[in-house]
Amino acid sequence: MPSRHARFLALALLMPALSGPALAATAAMKIELSQRTTLNLAAVKQIAQAAEDKARAQGLSVSIAIVDDAGRLVHFQRMDGTPNSSVEVAIGKATHAVNYRRDTAFHEKLLSEGNNVVLGLPSITPIEGGVRLLHGDQVIGGIGVSGARAAQDGEIAQAGADVLK
Repeated sequence: MPSRHARFLALALLMPALSGPALAATAAMKIELSQRTTLNLAAVKQIAQAAEDKARAQGLSVSIAIVDDAGRLVHFQRMDGTPNSSVEVAIGKATHAVNYRRDTAFHEKLLSEGNNVVLGLPSITPIEGGVRLLHGDQVIGGIGVSGARAAQDGEIAQAGADVLK
């Protein structure tokens, strides 16, 4: 272990390097952090309610999942009479929309055109019904709907996403 005298000498030798122009340049550097809009529970509940209202108006029962910009589940609801399988599918659709920054209908269309490479993408659910939640052009979350035909799921999810417009 260095002696007390050796530590003092090392510190004394470093002091000129930590003063003057070097210290001024370090102090002048500013770290810029980005700002982002995030979903809150009140907004998520309004989005889910709009989707549920659309489903009810069409006489449909669906599962509705809403995830944040990291793809983590924020809200989930399952209407009475909805198939068990719709739970994971709705969550998968919402997560897909966030992770790929595209509505699930985009990848469903590619797949229907014979672009089977889509199936190699990780954690993909290329079935209409997953819609990005946007604030301007920023993806702040995703909504996934499952339990009806894919086109109907997409309409219901879009009704929820439209709350943010």
